[in-house]
Amino acid sequence: MSDWNANVIEEFRANDGKVGGWFDDKTVLLLHTTGARSGLKRLTPLVYREEDDRVFVFASKGGSHSHPDWYHNLKANPTVSVEIGVSTASATAVEIVGNERDAIYARQAHALENFAEYQAATDRTIPVIELIVE
Repeated sequence: MSDWNANVIEEFRANDGKVGGWFDDKTVLLLHTTGARSGLKRLTPLVYREEDDRVFVFASKGGSHSHPDWYHNLKANPTVSVEIGVSTASATAVEIVGNERDAIYARQAHALENFAEYQAATDRTIPVIELIVE
């Protein structure tokens, strides 16, 4: 895990799910996945969107031309855990596709313009993942 991620995770846990700096005005969760090849537990802080009691994350990787590792992990092992605020819950990761994906991503890009920049920076369609919390 990068030092940057480790610092974000530490701040998240010390402040009941709140993170400052770049994340100051954003909703952040911690996603627990299992490595697709290694089988090791992985932890990633992510910006998320909540709509009508549904939770979505976006495999943007800052507009990179490749998907983030966590995306590959949850595609191989869709049973995950998620920390939101002070709560931790099991969840199932389901990729949203087609028109529904496009509409959710458009709302996220409208709310946080860096997501529009991420999509513009790459030819790949940035995956939208719903975390169905149990």
